[in-house]
Amino acid sequence: MTFQSPKRNVLLIVVDQWRADCVPHLGAPHLRTPNLDRLCKMGVTFRNHVTTAVPCGPARASLHTGLYLMNHRQVQNWLPLDARHVTLPRVLREVGHDPALIGYTTTAPDPRTTSHNDPRFNSLGDLMDGWRPVGEFGPAHDHYFGWLAQKGFEIPANRDDIWLPEGVDAVPGATDRPARIPAEFSDSAYFTDKALTYLKGRNGKPFFLHLGYYRPHPPFVASAPYHEMYQASDMAPPVRAETVAEEAAQHPLLAYYMRNSQQGSFFQRGEGLAAAMDEAEIRQMRATYFGMMTEVDDCLGRVFDLLDATDQWKDTLVVFTSDHGEQLGDHHMLGKNGYFDESFRIPLVIVDPDTDATRGSIVDAYTESVDIMPTLIDYLGGKIPNAVDGRSLMPLVHGHKPADWRDALHYEFDFRDTIGTNYEGEIGLTMDDCTLSVLQDDAFKYVHFTTLPPLLFDLKADPNQFHNLADKPEYATVVRDYAQRALSWRMRHADRTLTNFRTSPTGLEERPSFHAKGQTT
Repeated sequence: MTFQSPKRNVLLIVVDQWRADCVPHLGAPHLRTPNLDRLCKMGVTFRNHVTTAVPCGPARASLHTGLYLMNHRQVQNWLPLDARHVTLPRVLREVGHDPALIGYTTTAPDPRTTSHNDPRFNSLGDLMDGWRPVGEFGPAHDHYFGWLAQKGFEIPANRDDIWLPEGVDAVPGATDRPARIPAEFSDSAYFTDKALTYLKGRNGKPFFLHLGYYRPHPPFVASAPYHEMYQASDMAPPVRAETVAEEAAQHPLLAYYMRNSQQGSFFQRGEGLAAAMDEAEIRQMRATYFGMMTEVDDCLGRVFDLLDATDQWKDTLVVFTSDHGEQLGDHHMLGKNGYFDESFRIPLVIVDPDTDATRGSIVDAYTESVDIMPTLIDYLGGKIPNAVDGRSLMPLVHGHKPADWRDALHYEFDFRDTIGTNYEGEIGLTMDDCTLSVLQDDAFKYVHFTTLPPLLFDLKADPNQFHNLADKPEYATVVRDYAQRALSWRMRHADRTLTNFRTSPTGLEERPSFHAKGQTT
């Protein structure tokens, strides 16, 4: 099988921890990202797009397999990915591409396929098999630090110190100080340098490049001049209850977060409790977050300049998205966790070189991260695996919404080992009870827990989700209806890897898959 056109390229840009409301085309009035703005004007922006899982490992597993968390089961960063799943790089090789990767995938191999002494099990995930790494940012960041050394930068004994703020008196927390690493040597600059090197080396040959950027991932410390590009006073205040106690009263899981997460951890891991931060600190953290976004945008500008200079826009599908969002102090939380929109809503922009009619448009249809893999395969003329839960977005890119398109957003979170280990002692949970599933449309958001009480929010009256209605008698019918819809969704998307095959007197038959009628190629 070959791809459609010898000149058909793909640039998949995946940034880390970028919230959907930080796209000026959809809001964020103070954020300056002219290159992302350019993409939005050239292509289609998706207003209602979510990652189907958090944190990084599960999110990227869904992105690269097209499967919901309930099917791929890489439920946390340190869990292996089952080797039986068909991954994006594997399908890309079937359609004739040698997929290049810059960044990381947070994937541990299946222990049944390698030695248990495999050094990839000594870290929080490594690179997914099948990619050709051309700018790796693995767990130890060895390639990045080697690049720094080659550039002549003096690396401290504790290599991670380069991401600390300037000054020996620097302490964890929101800061307006610049990072110790200059912008010309930042990890964003490293990814960009590797992208330009790879693209220039192709010499006109088709490419598929997964261009990953680690920022605006914590620590929230920006290199100069990005550290002072935004003023804390211009940032929006956090959306949160008046007190931690009031926030905690909403649900046992939230109460657990409020009791056990520590604010100090946010500097190292970007997770924890923001309650100890006053509004000024949160605004400063957000100003730094914006600065890191603008740095990534400036880096993308260099890549886009190369596409301009080589006239490759006409042959290249460009996809811009993120793995997950960031709480940024909303609901007294940091990081990516729980069930709030801030962790799950992410940007998605697609520029199709073959489509002019929809340029600059905004699509309101519900789209999910599991749709990215089938979209890319569809564009390249490949066959979407039957097991894939997502759907190709190419019809929406072309201005057509299929009549049977999904009527809600779906996402999941498995919180085992992410909020502590005393589940049974504090909230009566075993490890396999630590799961939640969300069904959300324009009217309501329903959150189902394995054993904890459910949540229901009226999104018209309570868009920020402060008032749980699930235990109100007058909403019992709504809870029932949404619970039934959630169950039907899970039943429809139960694993179907082999369900389109059947035996017959003439041998094995393969019936048309769920995806066949929706492909544009």
